[in-house]
Amino acid sequence: MTNYEAIMIMLTFGLFIIALLSYIDRK
Repeated sequence: MTNYEAIMIMLTFGLFIIALLSYIDRK
């Protein structure tokens, strides 16, 4: 796995976490 792929995975995971926290906060 290259550094670029690792960064893309981390960014996608980070956005997923932010969306999940926002969804929980609205409940």
